[in-house]
Amino acid sequence: MIGETLENFYKTLVIGNINNLYASPLRVITTILDLVIVVFIIYKAFKMLKETRAWQLLKGIAVLIIITFLSGYLKLTILNYILTSVMSYGVIMLIIVFQPELRRALEQLGTTNKFSRLLGTDQDLNAKKKENIYKIAIASVELAKAKKGALIVIEREIKIQDISATGILMNSEISPQLLVNIFEPKTPLHDGAVIISDNKIEAASCMLPLADDKDIARELGTRHRAAIGISKESDAIVVVVSEETGKISIAKDGTLIADVREDVLKKILIKNLITEPIHTSKSKKRQKTKKEDK
Repeated sequence: MIGETLENFYKTLVIGNINNLYASPLRVITTILDLVIVVFIIYKAFKMLKETRAWQLLKGIAVLIIITFLSGYLKLTILNYILTSVMSYGVIMLIIVFQPELRRALEQLGTTNKFSRLLGTDQDLNAKKKENIYKIAIASVELAKAKKGALIVIEREIKIQDISATGILMNSEISPQLLVNIFEPKTPLHDGAVIISDNKIEAASCMLPLADDKDIARELGTRHRAAIGISKESDAIVVVVSEETGKISIAKDGTLIADVREDVLKKILIKNLITEPIHTSKSKKRQKTKKEDK
């Protein structure tokens, strides 16, 4: 069944397109464009999956397809029947298994900011972001010195209003004093996470999804697991202050950067939260290339 499907795919798309090339010169351009788009989509899909836990599962599915193909070729009837029956529901299984990755990819696709970067209209916004990054860093250091636990989630392109809705809405300007006061022990808002969105403290005392990976160190507490959890389900950057050790960590893309200094904290946040206009970044690349040539 798999072999027949691949054969039909080859005849329809490859041989069919080659034959149509002789019919019209325009067909050459559309075929090349078609192939470029398909290759680009496949490349992006593999790049996205390689950075997630789904990569190992994808390799397992590839092995399953190969075994199914070989069982049909070698006439292993019973094995082939079982595998083809499983593969018939493969699309539904993939959607269920890869649901978090697919959701994240579609959200990123719908929140692209290439045009604002191209026009350079986000320069004022970047200045505001940088100012707030310094405020967050100051508050984090103060909390770390006092060994007060904190969890600060900085929203990026993927919106997390569903997480904000679990807490107390604030819509307040960011200030170090306010952040420190929020995480003061035995106060109503200290238990949970602060969500920062659109350069404001959107909500406090929010509940985050916990990461339950077996490969996460057992000594990590609830705050760190929550930080890793939300960073897997969105593209948010999370600053964590440990109540036990007073150390600052950053969660990003499902990974934890532990025990960072204030200067490192600022650099990581600036690198991930501030976008440069496309013409500026290209100019910097040219200058870097010239320096390397010299």
